[in-house]
Amino acid sequence: MATPTAEPLNQPLAEGSVGNIGLSGGVRPVFAAIADERDRQRNCIKLIASENFVSPAVLEARGSILTNKYAEGYPQRRYYGVCVNVDVTEDLAIERLNQLFGSTYANVRPHSGSQANQAAILALLTPGNTILGVGFGLDLKAGGHLAHGAAVNLSGRWFSVVSYGMDPESHLIDMDQVVELARTHRPKLLIAGGSAYPRTLDFARFRQIADDTGAVLIVDMAHLAGLVAGDAYPSPIPFADVVTSTTHEKLRGPRGGFAKKINSATFAGLQGGPLMHVIAAKAVAFGETLHPSSGTCSRGVAGNCRVLAQTLTDSGLAMTTGGMESHLAVVDLRPLGVTGNIAEKALEPVGITLIKNAMPNDPEKPMVTSGIRGGRAAGTSSGFGVDEYRQIAAPMLDTPRALRGGTARSRARTNWWASARPRRSLSAALLTAMMREPVRI
Repeated sequence: MATPTAEPLNQPLAEGSVGNIGLSGGVRPVFAAIADERDRQRNCIKLIASENFVSPAVLEARGSILTNKYAEGYPQRRYYGVCVNVDVTEDLAIERLNQLFGSTYANVRPHSGSQANQAAILALLTPGNTILGVGFGLDLKAGGHLAHGAAVNLSGRWFSVVSYGMDPESHLIDMDQVVELARTHRPKLLIAGGSAYPRTLDFARFRQIADDTGAVLIVDMAHLAGLVAGDAYPSPIPFADVVTSTTHEKLRGPRGGFAKKINSATFAGLQGGPLMHVIAAKAVAFGETLHPSSGTCSRGVAGNCRVLAQTLTDSGLAMTTGGMESHLAVVDLRPLGVTGNIAEKALEPVGITLIKNAMPNDPEKPMVTSGIRGGRAAGTSSGFGVDEYRQIAAPMLDTPRALRGGTARSRARTNWWASARPRRSLSAALLTAMMREPVRI
C-alpha cells in the first residue's frame, strides 16, 4: 500500500484537455449554483428530517478519483481487473457497517434507501406476491414510504399491497390491525418502518407476526440508523430478516443506502457497476460513526427533538401520536388554520427549512397537507443544543400565526423571522451555534 501524501484526492490525472479547467474557472453556472447552495446551507436552520451535514473527509472521498474506476462484481470477484484498491475501500465499508450494528453481513452498494428496499424485494419476492406495510406498508398519510408499496412505485406496480395504518385516536400503529391483516392476507413480506413515524417500533411484535403468518420481515430504518448506532433507539437487527437504510440521513454519509443480506439482487439484479467513490465515502462515514462521540451526538439528536416538540406542544400545537421517541416530529397545523405547503414556503425566508407532511387521515392533497415534518439531526451536527431548539420554536409558531392573521407581509419588513439571513438577529447562543463548523467525529 502506498504511503499517503498530501496531494488532493480529487486532482485530475489526465493533462492537456479542457476537462482540466476547475469548476470555478470553466463551468461558471454550475459553480455559481453550488456556491449559492453553500451559502443557503450556511444561513439557514435545517430541520428537514432526511438531511444532515457530512464531514470534510466524507466530501473528499465522495469527490475523489475513485469515480474513474469501474468495478462490476464484488471484492476479490470482479469482472474488471486492477480493482485491488477499490476492494480495500468496499471491504472496509462492509467491515465497519457490520461493526456498527453487530451484524455479520452487509451490502453497501445501493445508491439510495429506495434501491436498498427494491433489492430486498427483488431478492425475496416474485411479481404478484403480497406485501403488508404501513400505507405502502404504512400508508403515506400514516407515515409510510413510497418504496413500501405505493401505487406509483415499482413495489406497488409489481406486487399486491395491503396497508396497515394507525389508530384513529392515538395515531400509533395499530398492531392488532397488523395481526388481523397478516392472518387474512398471508403476505410474503411484512415491512416495518416509515418516513414520518416518530415513535418506537415494536420489532419483537413484528417478528412474532411474521413468524405466525410465514412472512419475511424487512425493517427500513432509514430515519433511525444513526440513533440505533448510537444506542439511542432499539436495534432491529436481532428481529428482522433484512434491514435496509440510507447512509445520508442519520449516519452523516454520502447519499446512498445499504442492505443487510442481498447480494445477487443488488448486482446484477438491480445495479451494474458500483459507485466506488461513494462506497469509499460510506466507509469514511461509518468509521466516523464508530467514534464514541457519535453516540453522544445521537442521544443529543433525540433530546433536542423532544425539547422542540414539547415547546411547540406547550404552545397549543398537536404532534402526531402525541409525542416522539426518535429524531423527527410531525406537527398538526390545523389549529392555526394554515396548510403544510404554505407554512413550508413561509418559513423559508425566515431561514428555517422543513417540509410539508400529511397527517393521519389527512383531508388535504399530498402537495398541500395539514402538517409539517421536522428532524433535528442536521442542527445537532451543527452544534445546536436544547437552548437553541427552544428558541427555534418561536419563529416556527409566529410565522404560521402571522399567516393566519394576514399580517405576514407587513410584519416581514420589520421582524427578524422574515430576514433571509437569520443570523443577523438571532440570540448570541443560537448565532454561535450556527457559525460552528459541522461536527467532526
